[in-house]
Amino acid sequence: MDLSFTIAIFVLIILAIVILSILGRFVSLWFQAIVSGTPISLFNIIGMSLRKIPARIIVTAYINAYKAGIKSVSVAELETHVLAGGNVSNVVRALIVADKANIPLVWRQATAIDLAGRDILDAVRTSVNPKVIDCPDRSHGDYITAVAKDGIQLKTRARVTVRTNIQQLVGGATEETIIARVGEGIVNAIGSAQTHTDVLESPQRISKLVLERGLDAQTAFEILSIDIADIVVGENIGARLRADKAESDKIIAQARAEERRAMAVAMEQENIAKLTDMKAKVADAEAQIPLAIAGAFQKGNLGIFDYYRMKNIQSDTEMRKSISKEPGEV
Repeated sequence: MDLSFTIAIFVLIILAIVILSILGRFVSLWFQAIVSGTPISLFNIIGMSLRKIPARIIVTAYINAYKAGIKSVSVAELETHVLAGGNVSNVVRALIVADKANIPLVWRQATAIDLAGRDILDAVRTSVNPKVIDCPDRSHGDYITAVAKDGIQLKTRARVTVRTNIQQLVGGATEETIIARVGEGIVNAIGSAQTHTDVLESPQRISKLVLERGLDAQTAFEILSIDIADIVVGENIGARLRADKAESDKIIAQARAEERRAMAVAMEQENIAKLTDMKAKVADAEAQIPLAIAGAFQKGNLGIFDYYRMKNIQSDTEMRKSISKEPGEV
């Protein structure tokens, strides 16, 4: 009996030690909450563990929010956000920063932004401390290239100061959109300038024109300023285009001239062929003359004296032609 009692007491002591060791971490969190003035029931802390919720993260976040004066957030809301896959610690820190900076941000909005995949804490910090975006992005080249109306190319680099627009953070366009819109605005502003010297004299006109376009609409940022960091004069694009056009016009004119020459050659060959054909017809007609004379003899329409008179006229004509020729002419 004594041995059995001793064994039972030993087993009970072991069980008590195990139970106390298991409950020890929950008790420590419960005691931490009580000491911090934010009482959370011990059964609630144990229930978090049973629901696979990190109790220490929830308790710590609740204490931080309560101590910072954000008493509207409940433990149940913290648990719900964790179960939804959110980052409770990040959201609570963002709420604290926003509250201290007088930025309107409520729990529901903050959790929505966090669940949307945006870094809510970084967004709030950017609202407090605006950041600078290089335009263009280094991965897309060093300069934005545009051409003024006088044909001179200008290469520009700008720096855009933005802060986060919390109200449009969910669904708003990102930095890439800001960079693209600012680049488009700079190209438009330079392209509308009469000469490149106008741009070099007053680069601020570019910033003014770009800001007036409202480029931050439907984006997650608010543009505070656009500053032209650098302007480099590039090529004379207008002169190059005019030279290319002149060269093209020259090639076209040469092609048309060659076409006219070919047509003239073809027409000349056609005329030569026509002349040859006419000569052939004349020769054929002349070949008919002796036959006609013979026929006239047979019919009695031509006498012998008429024939000799005609021969004399032909001889006289041949003589006159030979006298009229220049020396050496055949």
